[in-house]
Amino acid sequence: MTTLQMPGPTLGVVGGGQLGRMLAEAASPLGVEVVVLDPTPDCPAAPVARDQIVADFDDEAGIRELAARADVLTFEIELADQDVLERISEDTGTPVHPKPSTLRTIHDKLVQKRELEDAGVPVPPFRAVDSADDIRAAIDDYGAPVMLKARTGGYDGRGNVPVESKADAEDALESVAGPAMVEAFVEFEREVSVIAVKGDDEVATFPLGENIHEDEILRETIVPARSSEAASERAYEVARDVLEVMDGRGVYGIELFETSEAHSASENSSEQGPREGDGEILLNEIAPRPHNSGHWTIEGAQSSQFEQHARAVLGWPLGSTELRSPTALTNLLADVTENQDARLRDIDEILETPGAHLHWYGKHTSRPGRKMGHVTVSGSDPDADVEALLETARELENALTFTAE
Repeated sequence: MTTLQMPGPTLGVVGGGQLGRMLAEAASPLGVEVVVLDPTPDCPAAPVARDQIVADFDDEAGIRELAARADVLTFEIELADQDVLERISEDTGTPVHPKPSTLRTIHDKLVQKRELEDAGVPVPPFRAVDSADDIRAAIDDYGAPVMLKARTGGYDGRGNVPVESKADAEDALESVAGPAMVEAFVEFEREVSVIAVKGDDEVATFPLGENIHEDEILRETIVPARSSEAASERAYEVARDVLEVMDGRGVYGIELFETSEAHSASENSSEQGPREGDGEILLNEIAPRPHNSGHWTIEGAQSSQFEQHARAVLGWPLGSTELRSPTALTNLLADVTENQDARLRDIDEILETPGAHLHWYGKHTSRPGRKMGHVTVSGSDPDADVEALLETARELENALTFTAE
């Protein structure tokens, strides 16, 4: 039986960005305190967490201090050092969830794809890249364009470069500036995601979300996705297969392509291109943490992805993931041309719109294209038109600006 007392359990979180902020907000009603480690003083999570340790994500002394103050360690950014986390967990006995071994798999996209393909998870054709000639060879085999990806460090579209022709190969590889891989470009019907939770001997999934990207950055999510029942069920099957490969409790953001034709890799991914046939669900990427495409759960589901992550890493029973109401989300990206103090103007319409919710991430500086917050619009009944909700969310987002008057 789960028992609460004072003081309650403490989560030590490597990373104090907006995910750490929303995790601390969700943990507080459960009687769970959060201490974050982040190199940015007064990071976004600092105002709502119990405390912040100012240190780099791979700072061993800082993470040891975090472990000494926590009942369990977790992370909200893949830049956390898996080797340091593993060593400190072994030395101190403080568990880490998801496990450092999972972070090690996720950290390198090429390793990630190889392990998932070996486990039978459908992935697009891919191969390692050591030179521009490797990209040109991939274009010969897969057709143009192809997607060049940094193997490590990429997020929010950073490190993902579409290569339209062989002539672009050298510039694309130079822009990635490090170890890379290349994937066949997938002609998809829609991008979808499953927010899945791996608990203590239980697994839960939230309703399928449909994601809309621009310039490789997630801009909007609508739930439920406009997918067929068969496609949705297949997405859940793939997500459950992914969780079998992942080690450790917590929330996993599983991004998928829903296609009208088959594009998955065979046993020899490096030599096979897309094949014709029926549509399918293909894995794009995995985040071993709460994910931007799951922010809708705060208003739209019976329990949020952040509450579920806190429950899961502590080994507590999971909450309900059922849909509360159809919901549309739009991210608020800074519409500035240069760095400036963060200031979001004209929020009145959001505050006055029934079903609309503003989330401000507490970042001090607006940078061009930086995610500064999000808006959700939820329906008033289970049959609400999700496309109408999305249109309302877009109108509210379009009325906002970060620019000076």
